[in-house]
Amino acid sequence: MGPQEHKVERRLAAIFAADVAGYSRLMEQDEVGTLRTLSTHREAMDRLIAEHGGRIANTAGDSVLAEFLSAVDAVQCAVQVQEGLASLNQDIGEDRCLQFRIGIHVGDVMLRGCDILGDGVNVAARLQALADPGGICLSEAVYGHVRKALPLAFTDLGPQRVKNIEEPIRAYSVNAPSFAPGGAKQAKPLPLPDKPSIAVLPFTNMSGDPEQEFFADGMTEDIITGLSRLKWLFVIARNSTFTYKGKAVDVRQVSRELGIRYVLEGSVRASGKRIRITGQLIDAETGKHIWAEKYDRLLEDVFAVQDEITESVIAAIEPHLYAQEGIRLAGQPPDDISTWGLVVRAIVLASHLGQRYNAEARSLLGRAVASEPTYAKAHAILSWTVWWAAWNYWLPDESQGAEHAKRHAQEALTLDPSEPWARMMLGLCLSSEGHHERALRELEDALRINPSFALAHSIYGWALARAGRFDEAVAQTGAALRLSPADSFLSFYELLHGFALLVSRRCGEALPLLRKSIAAFPEFPTHYTLLISCCGHLGLREEAQMLLEHRNTLGPPLTVSLNRSQLKKYATGPIIAEGLSKAGVPES
Repeated sequence: MGPQEHKVERRLAAIFAADVAGYSRLMEQDEVGTLRTLSTHREAMDRLIAEHGGRIANTAGDSVLAEFLSAVDAVQCAVQVQEGLASLNQDIGEDRCLQFRIGIHVGDVMLRGCDILGDGVNVAARLQALADPGGICLSEAVYGHVRKALPLAFTDLGPQRVKNIEEPIRAYSVNAPSFAPGGAKQAKPLPLPDKPSIAVLPFTNMSGDPEQEFFADGMTEDIITGLSRLKWLFVIARNSTFTYKGKAVDVRQVSRELGIRYVLEGSVRASGKRIRITGQLIDAETGKHIWAEKYDRLLEDVFAVQDEITESVIAAIEPHLYAQEGIRLAGQPPDDISTWGLVVRAIVLASHLGQRYNAEARSLLGRAVASEPTYAKAHAILSWTVWWAAWNYWLPDESQGAEHAKRHAQEALTLDPSEPWARMMLGLCLSSEGHHERALRELEDALRINPSFALAHSIYGWALARAGRFDEAVAQTGAALRLSPADSFLSFYELLHGFALLVSRRCGEALPLLRKSIAAFPEFPTHYTLLISCCGHLGLREEAQMLLEHRNTLGPPLTVSLNRSQLKKYATGPIIAEGLSKAGVPES
C-alpha cells in the first residue's frame, strides 16, 4: 500500500445532521406506511439540499448527513425542509407524522469516499439530538454566521453537555412558528381561479452582497409585470408575493394561501462581474418541477441583463404552462371542458405541427368559437392551424384556406386589438400575400405587446426575409431560439432559422438545421424544397435528387418554374430557385 492511499482529505464544512423523532415507534406501529411517508419526506428533503448547494454524504435508515460550503445555505435549507415537511404532515394523522430533528455545526471534516467523518460530524449529531421534533438546533459557530444574515429568531439554550464530547456545546434553537410542533393551523385554502394561476416568489439573493438585493427584487418585479401581459394567466400581484420575501416557504403552502396552481421561484448569485440567475417553475399542488434553467451573464449593464433574463424566463415558461395545462385537462370528459380548456388543448396539439394533430386542434377550436364567438384567442389560434394546414396542402383548396385563416385573424383583432397571437397571424397572412410593410407592422406590434413571444420572433424573421431584409431575419429567427430553447415549437424555430441563413447565402450554417427539419417534419413538402435548394448551393446534387424523389410524393411535383411562380412576391424566391436549378430540379 503506497503512501498516497493513507492520505486523508480534510476541509471545513457546514454539517447538517437529521433524523426522525420516534422512528422506531412509528415503524413498529406501521412499517409499510412509515417507509412510504419517509420516502416522500426524503424526496422533498433531498431536493431542497441539492437546491441549496448541499451534498448528501451519509444516509442510514431515517438519518441524513449532508455538507454545505456555507452555514447560511445550510440553515436556509433546514428551515425550508422543516416548513415543507410540516406542510406534508398536515395531510397525515398526528400519530403517523414524521418529524425530523436537525442539527447544524461548522467544523473540520475528513472525507472517506463519499462519506464525511470527524469531530464536526459528531457535534452536528449531538445538536440534532438536542433539537425538538420538527426543530433545528445550531452550534455557536453556526449562530455567529447566520444571526445577522438571515431574518430568523433564535433561543439561546446555553452550554449543553452531550455524550462523547468533552467540552460543553453552546446551542441555539431556531424559532419558526410555521414549523414548530403544535404551530398554528393553516387557514382554509383559497379556491383556484378558472384559468391558470401563478405566483412569482421574490428571487433569493444568494450572494451575501446587499447591493444584489435590488437586482433580485427588480428581476422579480419585471417577471411579474411581463407575465401579467399574458391575458390567459392569473398572476398574483407583487405586494402579495413579497410578503414571502426572506422566508423559507413550501410551495404547497403558497398555493393554499394565495389560491394559485403554479409557483415560479429563483435566485441570484453574483461574483465579481459575473452573475448567475436560476429559475424554476413548480406545480404547487403536486410539488412537481415543470421547468428549470440557469442563466450566466456578465453584469456590465444591469438593466440590459435584467430585461434580457426577464424576456428569456417568460418565453421559456409560457409554453411549459400551456403544455402542463393540456396534460391536466386531457383527463377531463370532453363535454366538461371549458372554452379555455378547448383552446389550451388545441395549442398543445398545434405545437406538434403534424397533420393529425392539426386536424384535431382545428376541431377543438371550431367548438371553441362556436361556443364563445367573442373569444379572440380562439379565433387567433384557429387562424394559425388553418393557415398551417393550407401551407402544407392539407386542405382541399389552399387559397380558400389562406382566406379562412386571415378572416379569423381579423376577427380576433377586432375582438381584442391587444391579442399578440392575432397580430402575429394577421402579419403572417399579409406577408404570405406579399404585403410586406403592413405585415411587418403587425408583427412588430405583436412583439411590442409581448416581447417574449418566441413564435412571433420567428414569424417576424420569416417576414423580414421575404421582404429582403436578410440580416435582420437571421437575428430574429435566432432570437426565437435563444428565448425558448426548450419550446414545443423548437423544430419550427430551427427550420425558420435555417431558412433565414439559406436566403442570406450562409448555406453551410443552414444545412444542419434544414436536415433536422426534415427529420422533425417528414410530411411537409416545403421543408424538402428548402433543403434541396440548400444542397444545390453547396453542390450536394446526389442528396438533393434523393430528397426530390421523396418531396414529390407529398405535394405537386416540384419544378423551378412552379417554385418561382409561388415565390414571385418574395425577395427569397430567386435565391431558392437558384439553388433548385443547381440541384438539378427540372425547370418545368
